[in-house]
Amino acid sequence: MATKKTRKYTDGLREKSPAELNQALVDAKKELFNLRFQNATNQLDNTARIGEVKKNIARIQTVLSAKQRA
Repeated sequence: MATKKTRKYTDGLREKSPAELNQALVDAKKELFNLRFQNATNQLDNTARIGEVKKNIARIQTVLSAKQRA
């Protein structure tokens, strides 16, 4: 069951155009790279953020593929 925060995030994704979703995907992947880099250099305080960003990437890809199929 999705939480209110997750539901709000995915609803926001569904309202975006495919171009905006692609940009969001690029931004999320950049953020994940930066988080992994910070983690490797022991500068990351909130390691749970890595998992959140990974899940957000998957959510963006799911919405994007659903839009492409439609």
